[in-house]
Amino acid sequence: MGSRIDEASAKGRSGLSRVLSRLPGGGFDQLRIVTLLFVAIFALYALILPGFLSIGNLLTLMRTVSVLGILGLGMAIVVIGRGIDLSMIASLCVPAAVVLTLAARGYGIVPSVGAGLLMAVAIGLLNGILVAYAEIPSLFTTLAVGIGIAGIGQIGVFDYEIVSWPPQLDPIAWIGRGALFGMPYSVLAFGVAAVVIGVFLRRTRPGMFVYASGDNPGATRLTGIPLRPVLVMQYVISACVAFFAGMVLSASSASMDTRIFNLTWIYDVILVVVLGGIGLSGGRGGVINVVVGTLLIGTIMNGLTIMNMPFEMQNLVRGLVLLFAVLADSLVNPRNEETSQQGDI
Repeated sequence: MGSRIDEASAKGRSGLSRVLSRLPGGGFDQLRIVTLLFVAIFALYALILPGFLSIGNLLTLMRTVSVLGILGLGMAIVVIGRGIDLSMIASLCVPAAVVLTLAARGYGIVPSVGAGLLMAVAIGLLNGILVAYAEIPSLFTTLAVGIGIAGIGQIGVFDYEIVSWPPQLDPIAWIGRGALFGMPYSVLAFGVAAVVIGVFLRRTRPGMFVYASGDNPGATRLTGIPLRPVLVMQYVISACVAFFAGMVLSASSASMDTRIFNLTWIYDVILVVVLGGIGLSGGRGGVINVVVGTLLIGTIMNGLTIMNMPFEMQNLVRGLVLLFAVLADSLVNPRNEETSQQGDI
């Protein structure tokens, strides 16, 4: 009886998916809908909010979402591979704080940045090994690892919870400060990261392996693709991207606040990825999805800030938009039997 109900439910979802695919305009494409929604909201804000279209506000908007977008690129690789990385904020703040601390103690730029990068790689390896070889669901693995790494900064490793940017690192401060032809370097960093991740996913064999492992891990294994090393690679790249975002953030703000792990930033990263159209069922999406999702969320939050919306209300809006994004993902990318057996997130 239960199997017949499950079969009927699956048929219902597939039927709904077929109906949605016949909608006018080339089908129910989440990326297309989110793009149109971004254009509509941007135009509405431009009409009703004074100062929204000012150069200063637009630059502020782009500068604000640049780090979020970089994090979204790292998260996208893991989600495409049918996982999730809740340790990204810890990978952002702790290794970057280590770099700032070592540089302030006179270790030099190269050794300091190298130590931070090695720490990020170690975080990614730990996540990847636990997920791929110990077969612990990524949701629990990355949550536990993130909490543990964040605790490092709370047991006296850093002198203060807010680690200041030392003068010794000023030669690389440009990654988060200043502008080139009016474009903030932090935004350019997001653009460079987007190009690099895009080339990796679409033009390299390991990137294709990520799509294959997310789309159908069983078939991927049968073709001889090393599925477990690919999974480990995804988390290492995610941690390294988060470390890069941390360096951009610390350079732009001249400090690294290790307490940001306790904020809701990780939900914004997931929101950007899912809302942009990268399916949680894996194997779908790309860099353009992250860019559009980042622009949409950044525009919404920027408008709410101009309207002096309380922070609590902004969190409510984030929650509702995330719920809508997950619902849209379940409609566009219904889970099949292989997805259910993956045990994934």
